[in-house]
Parts: sequence; C-alpha cells; structure tokens
Amino acid sequence: MKTIAQIAAELQGYDPQALRVADVNAFLDRLVEPVAETEELGIFEALGRVVARDVISPISVPPHDNSAMDGYALAGAQLVPGQPLTLRVVGTALAGKAWAGQVGPGECVKIMTGAIMPAGLDTVVPQEFTTQGAGGTEVTLAADVVRLGDNRRFKGEDLMEDGVALACGEQLTPAALGLLASLGLATVTVFRRLRVAYFSTGDEILSLGEAPREGAVYDSNRYTVFGLLTRMGVEVIDMGVVRDEPALLEAAFRKAAGQADAIITSGGVSVGEADHTRTMMKKLGDVAFWRIAMRPGRPMAVGRIGAASFEAKTGCSQGEKMPDSYQNNSTSPLKGAILFGLPGNPVAVMVTFLAFVRPALLRMMGSTRPAPPLLRAISTEAMRKKPGRTEYQRGTVTTAANGTLQVRTTGNQGSGVLSSMVQANGLIVLHHNQGNVAVGDPVDVMVFDGVI
Repeated sequence: MKTIAQIAAELQGYDPQALRVADVNAFLDRLVEPVAETEELGIFEALGRVVARDVISPISVPPHDNSAMDGYALAGAQLVPGQPLTLRVVGTALAGKAWAGQVGPGECVKIMTGAIMPAGLDTVVPQEFTTQGAGGTEVTLAADVVRLGDNRRFKGEDLMEDGVALACGEQLTPAALGLLASLGLATVTVFRRLRVAYFSTGDEILSLGEAPREGAVYDSNRYTVFGLLTRMGVEVIDMGVVRDEPALLEAAFRKAAGQADAIITSGGVSVGEADHTRTMMKKLGDVAFWRIAMRPGRPMAVGRIGAASFEAKTGCSQGEKMPDSYQNNSTSPLKGAILFGLPGNPVAVMVTFLAFVRPALLRMMGSTRPAPPLLRAISTEAMRKKPGRTEYQRGTVTTAANGTLQVRTTGNQGSGVLSSMVQANGLIVLHHNQGNVAVGDPVDVMVFDGVI
C-alpha cells in the first residue's frame, strides 16, 4: 500500500497548494482500491450493486431463430425484385412451441412474434404488407416490401451460450436485471456494499431540533451527503455533528475508521481555521491537505485514517500493542479507511463530491463503468472566467427549438447558495485553461439526472 508521499511522487508537477482538478482524480485513482469481499444476491436485491465475477450465459438468447414480428414466414429465395409474390398459407406458428409441419415451394406459414422459424424458412413479411386471398388460404406480397432474411432474429443474436453476459465491474442497472432473468439466473455474485461514514464538524453547526442561536447555522451538509450516498447505493453510517473538541473528534474518527471503508467530513480543512479537525486528521492518518485550482471547493483533505496510517506512523503492525494515543475507542478493530475532508460551504460540498468523491467511491465499489461523458451545450449568456482554475457553475440545461442543448446559469453562484443547486439540473464545467464565455459559445455540462 503506497503512502501519500509515494503517490504524490508519481504525479508530475504535483503541488498541494495549487492542484489541478485532473491531478486530483489521478491521485485518488492511485489511492483507492476496490473492496474484495463478495456476496450472492437475488436479482430483486441487486439493483445498483457491482458484479464481482463475469456472468457466463448458460443458454443462447434467443435459443432459436425466431420471428421479429407478426406476419408470414417464407423462404426468401422465392422473392424476385420488382415482382409481387403469392403464397399458400399451410399453417400457423405460435410463440412458445415449434410448428412441426413441412413447407414446400410456393407456401408460407402464418407466424407470431417470437415464434420459432419453421425449418427451411428465413424471412418474415409483416402482416400489414400482405393482401389475403379468398378464404385466407393465400396471401400476396407487394413487390419489394421485404428482402431475404428480413425480420428474422437469429439464435444467440443477443447472447451466445458460454459467452460473457455481464463482465466483472458492471453496475447492475434495470436492464442488467432483465438480462439476468432472460438467462434464467435468479442470483448474481456482487461485491459487498461499501460502508461510508460521514459527519459534520464545527461549533457553529446546529442539528435539526436544536434552538437557533446567534452565529450558528443548521447543518445542511449531512443531509446533502446522505442523499448523494444513498443514490449511490452504499451503506450509510450517519455520525451526526461533531463539536470542535480534540477528544470528540478523535473518538469520531476512530469509531468511523472501525466501521467504514471511507469517511467523509465537511468543514475544518481550510488553512488557518481555528479548529482541531486538521490536527486530528494529521494525528490519526496519512493525510494530504490541498488547495485545488477550482471554484467552488478549493480546500480539501484526502488520505487514510486507521490501521494503515498507524503502521506508517509507528512502525507497529495491527497485532502489536499501540501507544495510548492510538487506542481505539470503538468496539470494532481499528482498520484503514479512506478519508475525504470536504469544505464546509454547502455548494462546495456537492461540487467536490460529484467531481472527486463519487468517482473514487465507485472505484471502491468495484465499478469499472466509465463516467458519463460531459454534454456539449450552447451558453445563452456571457460568463466571466479566469484561466488557471476549473469552475463549476450551476446551470439549467434545456433543448432549443432546433434540437440543440442550451444552458444558462441559475444566477448567484456563491458557494453558500444551496437553493441554486435545487434550481440547477447540471453543472457548467469551465475548464482550467478556459477563459471568458460569450453568448453562443459551446460549453461542457455535467448533467445531474440520476446522480443527485
């Protein structure tokens, strides 16, 4: 396991006081590792979980050549370009069982969607493209309405027997659950659920139910982070608000490290803040403190809290007696947990979570699915931007009359204006080297749908 210093040495131009957004994600990609433990779940319980080993198809899907629609099955070699074709109907093939009759030249079989293609037939003409003769014993196809092989699904067209149906690292979407069911599989092996503990820090933070007091604010970050984590499907460990007192902070970090794979805090990571959070992070972990070249969300801490950090600092293994200052106050054994120390401002918490924490947690969950691509939209307003940092503006994306995407900001972009995140349906991403944006300029957008 690499230390923070070793990871930093691998990154060219690493500067914790002016770290680029791309370098933050490169750092986190080296820091975090997927969980190893797995479990077997029924498919009704598996939505959102990550496949832990390749799912091999036990059957071919579909298991037989079949019809893609209601119509008439025929041998396509009888079709002549530019000429209609009249055929005698000799039977009906229904979905669910094979039609056992024989078909000769000049004959066809009425067929339903999903029915097995009768032997020797390879083409289906939709029912609406035919004209029935008297008594329904004959049908006529207009010229050139179908070609050889049309409207026929091949055996294994979706999946072949013994092929990989879902690869390790795939996140189980509704479509993936349907795919498992189509293979007759009732269970799937997934990585165990990631455990994430979080708490807010600061003497100025009020919990819900507390009476207002001068200089204090109600804690919104806990509920925002709860929502973000719940959307990801992780096991959420809510540790409330922790006052800015060394003993309380130490107990909270130790308890969190004993229970969780990752710890998220908000507040207490800015340079020069008059609190003990930074000090406690340094004491209990191998932690880097960053000033990221971004807006909002400049201050951030990241590292490890717990057993791995203890070994690095003391030279002792987990089986040896720890110094009193490292004794674990929780009932669980002290173990390593990845730490994400986020800023205190509500919007900055959400932006840093979406930009950095969410991708890192997905990797810890075992997911190999690439991040959704940024969308391109036309700005309907001018935006001021200085090169040298990445800016995330809250925006509303709509579709213009010509079908192109367009975006505008939600107005006030202050990092404490949480209502702007409610109004927005995406973030306008203005990249590090980008300058001012004029009306009509294309910009990148990170869309929220399904994420927050």
